[in-house]
Order: sequence, then C-alpha cells, then structure tokens
Amino acid sequence: MPTTVTTKGQVTIPKEVRELLGIKPGSAVTFDMNEDGSVVLNKVVRRGAATRPASRFAKLRGRATAGMTTAQIMALTRGED
Repeated sequence: MPTTVTTKGQVTIPKEVRELLGIKPGSAVTFDMNEDGSVVLNKVVRRGAATRPASRFAKLRGRATAGMTTAQIMALTRGED
C-alpha cells in the first residue's frame, strides 16, 4: 500500500489500515522501530483515569423501545388523540 509523504512530512494512513486498527480522527498512534529497521504503526490504547467517559448520548443509543409507530409518536407530539 504505497502512500506519498507531503512536504510537511505527513502521510495518509490507508482506510483499510485505519479500519483494522480502529483509528479515528483524534486517535493517538505510535511508530515503533524494529531492530531490522522496519517501522510498525500502533494505535495507543488509553486506559485508566485518562480514558474519556462515554458521552451521555452514546449511552442512550438504541434505547428507543416504546413500541410505538412513527404515526403514533407524531400524533402524541402534536397532542392528537
């Protein structure tokens, strides 16, 4: 998977690699050099107090289980009987 280095020394991590490692915008990564001169990219896994808590909205995802149809919900929000 060749990529090009920019004038600022930046490279784009290929999508397949980002998906494999779970790298998203804001993720921290390290570059480790092996004895043979090869370089390995690793995602930094944060643990402990430095871990950012899940947002209050993330906790609620997939929880809308009122068992109502869209039409019933719309009627309820409109104040219809």
